[in-house]
Amino acid sequence: MKVAVFSDIHGNIGALEAVLADIKKRGVDMVFCGGDLIGYGAFPNEVIELVRDQHIPAIIGNYDQGIGNDLDDCGCAYRDEFSKALGKRSIAWTKEKVTPENKAYLRNLLERISFNAGGKKVLLVHGSPRRINEYLFADRPDHSIIRMFEVEKVEVIICGHTHLPYIKQLIVEEGIETVTEPDGHQVIRKKPGGSYILVNSGSVGKPKDGDPRAAYALLSFEDGRFKPEIIRVPYDVESMAKAVEQSGLPVEYAAMLRQASG
Repeated sequence: MKVAVFSDIHGNIGALEAVLADIKKRGVDMVFCGGDLIGYGAFPNEVIELVRDQHIPAIIGNYDQGIGNDLDDCGCAYRDEFSKALGKRSIAWTKEKVTPENKAYLRNLLERISFNAGGKKVLLVHGSPRRINEYLFADRPDHSIIRMFEVEKVEVIICGHTHLPYIKQLIVEEGIETVTEPDGHQVIRKKPGGSYILVNSGSVGKPKDGDPRAAYALLSFEDGRFKPEIIRVPYDVESMAKAVEQSGLPVEYAAMLRQASG
């Protein structure tokens, strides 16, 4: 079985079309969208309609949540006042362009999707299992990540939101732990071990890792083995950058596409 997960398209129809073509070529069995279909890019309606028309199960991203509910905030953690000002222009532009029908589609998306594949329990979220706009960067301390897996009782978590793809495997050895019972008594019990994998699928339409190619995650399950990988797909970046420049969106977003920067 092969499962593909893509996220953070951000109105980049050219990148999305290239990713979907690559997924089809690889004979993938299941495809999921991890949210943030819109924002920053010039083709929000086209992206929404392609995902919807292809019947791809999708979850809501923070930008989708903002636009779907006609909010003035996308839940984005802009690092400085200049980025914040650009972001406000993008929100206003996107709110104006997205149709009422497509806004309804966005606000009715699920917050998470759980599924089983190859004998593993998989959870798909946009930011983290705790918050839609929490950033799970690759340098997050292991104990913090392991706690999420233990709470969710899954073996694989797939996220996006950071626009920085990575795969992180965590091995927990069996041991002994002290647990406080509801009545206040402490008991010692065996702590089971486990193997957990956190996959950040990166961004289809707005990479921030210096590689302008679209990114998505491919999970392969074969003969009891599980292989996650990040796939990079080239597309016509220049045409999408020029579309941004001609759309009325901040031209800075065109430069970000070309440079794959934040």
